[in-house]
Amino acid sequence: MNITKENVDALNAVVKVDIVAEDYQTKVTEVLQDYRKKANIPGFRKGHVPMGMVKKQYGKSVMIDEVNKLLQESLNKFLTEEKLDILGNPLPRVQDDFSWDTESFTFEFELGLAPEFTVDLSAKKKITQYNIVADDELIDKEVENLQVRYGKMNSVDAAAETSNVTGTFVNEEKEINKKSTIALKDIKGKVNLKKFVGAKVGDVLELKTKNLFNDEHKLQNALGVSHDDVHGLDIKVSFTIEEITETELADLDQELFDKLFTDGSVKSVTELRARIKEDAEKQFQAQADQQLLNAVTEYLVENTKFDLPAEFLQKWLATAGEKPMTAEEAAAEYAKSEKGLRYQLIEGKVMKDNDIKIDYAELVEYAKGFIRSQMAQFGNTNPEEKELDDIAGRILSNQDEAKRLQEQLISHKLLTFYKENITFKTKEVSYEGFIKEVYK
Repeated sequence: MNITKENVDALNAVVKVDIVAEDYQTKVTEVLQDYRKKANIPGFRKGHVPMGMVKKQYGKSVMIDEVNKLLQESLNKFLTEEKLDILGNPLPRVQDDFSWDTESFTFEFELGLAPEFTVDLSAKKKITQYNIVADDELIDKEVENLQVRYGKMNSVDAAAETSNVTGTFVNEEKEINKKSTIALKDIKGKVNLKKFVGAKVGDVLELKTKNLFNDEHKLQNALGVSHDDVHGLDIKVSFTIEEITETELADLDQELFDKLFTDGSVKSVTELRARIKEDAEKQFQAQADQQLLNAVTEYLVENTKFDLPAEFLQKWLATAGEKPMTAEEAAAEYAKSEKGLRYQLIEGKVMKDNDIKIDYAELVEYAKGFIRSQMAQFGNTNPEEKELDDIAGRILSNQDEAKRLQEQLISHKLLTFYKENITFKTKEVSYEGFIKEVYK
């Protein structure tokens, strides 16, 4: 057997595999002899079927199977030994004059080669790294939310702007019949709010869904409709009031502090505000880190230039899935996936050049850290190591979960590397300012 590679250009190559009878005949004979021992053919004792008959019945199919096995094994070994960095999988070339009725065969495969490139981490236009702080306005709102959450609900005769109103939304055409409790502070616009203020239990209000609430998510929950159905929804609904309440805010005293922090660590409003600020900024850090990783990714994809074997990859996409694609479908799929492929190559290059890697022990520890944080949310702040090991083992035995955690750990390591090796422009913002700058 002979395997050769010919480079078409820097991104494409063809591998040629020549197989002769001596390469596969011994294995074919072994398989046929095994068939002969097991064959049940009328007129012959088991194991005494003439080899000629076995060859005639099974010889060609066995030969084809063994040649294909040898071809696959040899091609994989060649790619490994030659350390070829390929994209997609080898594509067999169609040969119009190919025949299995010979003893020697030639197979050709097209390869898409990964490009050579360098990654420059010295950003010419500085990437913004956000430091999100919890400002007084946010802390004030959270303090009030806690007072509402632990406050008392008192029934009142008539609704005011500060009331909570429970009732049933109805629209027969859209099959809406949903009992909901709404805070009137979430009602949008003076016209709509005016309909509620002064209303009493038993009153039926006629409302339009368009611009009823401050955001569509609240409307979706109130009406019990799907995300797709609520977008742009503009219909009339009736709302029958069943209960009106006012919230008596909880006092900011030691009783409330101990409910919020059972370890007794908070003893004053000042300490409460400090803890709210600390906890909020920890949560904000995760969002800031994700945004920074996204920004670095966008920058590297935009500024790391290299060509891809686009024609090959489109041909490969056309045959790679369960359902074959047309050339047009494959081209469209390639256009959608090209950016992701570019970053995969960049990510791999950064990791290889800077010896960033993970092993199974690291993945286990990362999984245990994730489990610890989940258990802490349910009050178990000191789980035993054996329990963590057992849960981590179960999670990592699930291939999809293991892959997800591995991707998260790689992202964490890459972000740490980027923070240490890229000079960013730091900007301090409130959470509201962050949302406006990044997502609007």
